[in-house]
Amino acid sequence: MATDEFELDRMRVILQEQKIKWTEKRMFGGNCFMVDDKMCFGTYKGGLMVRIEPDEADVLTQRLGASQMIHGGRKMTGYLRIEPEGYDTDEDLYFWIEKCLAFNPKAKASKKKKK
Repeated sequence: MATDEFELDRMRVILQEQKIKWTEKRMFGGNCFMVDDKMCFGTYKGGLMVRIEPDEADVLTQRLGASQMIHGGRKMTGYLRIEPEGYDTDEDLYFWIEKCLAFNPKAKASKKKKK
C-alpha cells in the first residue's frame, strides 16, 4: 500500500518542531522514522507503527485504533499498530510520536549488518 505523503509530512513537521534529528528508511512496506539510528515509528499497511515502552502496551492498546503489532505472524513486543482513526487529529499524532520519542533513548538499536 502506498504511503500517503500528507501523513508523512504531518510526521515530519512534528519532528521538525521538536528539533529532532531523524532519517527515513523504507521498511515493512512503509516509511520508518529513525532517531539516533533506532526505529522510532513509521507507516505500516495504511496505519502507523509505533515503538513504545513495552510495559505501557496494555494501557495504550485501550486507545482508539491501537492494537498489538503483529508482523510475520508473530507479536512484536514494544510495538503497536495504530489505525488512521487513532491519529487523525494532530493532538493524537503528537501523542503517539511523543510516546515513541520518550522511549527512544531506552530502545536498543538493531545490530548493524556486515557488508
